[in-house]
Amino acid sequence: MKILVLNPGATSTKISIFEEEEEIFKTNIVHSAEDLAPYVHIIDQGPYRKELILKTIQDAGYQMSDFNAVCGRGGLLHHIPSGTYAISDKVIADVKDPPYGEHASNLGVLLAKELGDLAGLPSFFVDPVCVDEMSEVAHVSGFKGMQRESFFHALNQKSIARKAAKILGKPYEECRMIVVHMGGGVSVAAHENGLCVDVYNVKDEGAFGMDRGGSLPVNAVINLCFSGLTKKEVKKKLGVEAGAYSYVGTKDFREVQRKALEENDPDCRLVFDAMAYQLSKDIGAMAAVLRFKVDAIVYTGGMAYSDPLTEAITGYVGDLAPVIRLPGEEEMRSLAEGALRVLHGERAKVY
Repeated sequence: MKILVLNPGATSTKISIFEEEEEIFKTNIVHSAEDLAPYVHIIDQGPYRKELILKTIQDAGYQMSDFNAVCGRGGLLHHIPSGTYAISDKVIADVKDPPYGEHASNLGVLLAKELGDLAGLPSFFVDPVCVDEMSEVAHVSGFKGMQRESFFHALNQKSIARKAAKILGKPYEECRMIVVHMGGGVSVAAHENGLCVDVYNVKDEGAFGMDRGGSLPVNAVINLCFSGLTKKEVKKKLGVEAGAYSYVGTKDFREVQRKALEENDPDCRLVFDAMAYQLSKDIGAMAAVLRFKVDAIVYTGGMAYSDPLTEAITGYVGDLAPVIRLPGEEEMRSLAEGALRVLHGERAKVY
């Protein structure tokens, strides 16, 4: 089975070809600001990116008829359980009028459907960021009308959880684990018997990331909102100018770690220590969700390559459960594996 995998980002389009579980081709098309300037909405970039994808795979010696399926990154759709979904007309309608706003990942669904249709191939998306398997009580926020919502790194969280389950020698559906995704954004989730029953995501709450603030003092946020900034300016400040960046002026964790540990920079040291501290607090909260019956704590994402950071976190939470470190993130492989599960007999979910 050959799978064409597509993962559109804000300024790039990643393309991979998998033959079963072997990645036999990969590339990353970079889009300049000038390339994207003519398009008012992200979804308008579809035809432009589609032509580039077709040219790229043709230059690599492939045609659409060579594939058994196309799988694209899912975007900001309505909340759904995890799984591999067939891309239907309803999915496309919601991508064109997204319920939670525009995002480059929305293009993954559109491109997979259109390219698949060219050759009569099935098209899928897997574990989008809108996956919601939280319990009813977990959705309660503390103020009626404001519901906690599930937006997180579901694709990598689920894939890594399955890999950790294999290490534990148990089916994922029988495991209770806490997965800590540490990348540009961070998310800490409680996985219980195949479901992600609660999650902290840096978009709204939990530990801060490299440019997002996570949980912030409510009254201070109110003061910021009435400080003379527009709504757009506040969202920008808290969405891409908060977190570590607001303290030390960089979004590169490696630079923060180097300055903290090698140059003894006090500001970077404080941010480094606070990041480990806050992630540990989130892990402790998710352990409570699992009633402290935890098979493993799993570190993943780019920052999980850091021995000092993971050791600092383990210093806080290591007595809770065994720690498994699976650094990096394999989004393309995770998408391919989701499509393969369906091609090999698992029923695709209906959106």
